[in-house]
Amino acid sequence: MSKLVVIVDCQNDFIDGTLGTPEAQAMIPRLVEKIKTENENTSFIFTADTHNEDYINTSEGKKLPVPHCIYRTPGWEIPKCLTECFENSPVIIKKPTFGSYKLMEFIDDYLNAYPEITTIEFVGLCTDICVVSNVLMAKAAFYDKYEIAVDASCCAGTTPENHKAALNTMKSCQINIVNE
Repeated sequence: MSKLVVIVDCQNDFIDGTLGTPEAQAMIPRLVEKIKTENENTSFIFTADTHNEDYINTSEGKKLPVPHCIYRTPGWEIPKCLTECFENSPVIIKKPTFGSYKLMEFIDDYLNAYPEITTIEFVGLCTDICVVSNVLMAKAAFYDKYEIAVDASCCAGTTPENHKAALNTMKSCQINIVNE
């Protein structure tokens, strides 16, 4: 079995920055270990929440008035402990909102190029916002062709309660939740 792992928004602002949490900080070493121990049949891509300086004036910014993941700032960056796990620069899909059509298009093209992949697994931050949004989009886009999974041990939510609620929602939608 081959697998594509999508690492959602593991960026400094969601780890120890403006929207960071102790749970996100505790999850990162588990994610590093996962990356290092996956077999050679596993591919990885990253997403990066990406906003401009005018974030506060966007519809999201009006509801969450905390500037974060401003493009090319330290908070936007993926920590080196994650990127250093790869020989080459990892693929990073920039996304301006929770769920990403661009990500689904990239996954579709990728899966067409690598037909041996049978599972799309999601990990990352925040379970209850961007992870769940992209997982449900993937379930809708690829429901008949691929197993959609989430490694709960390599995710963290905005709160522990929200993390658990998101996992329950995904279970209800027939997502395979592993390492809970």
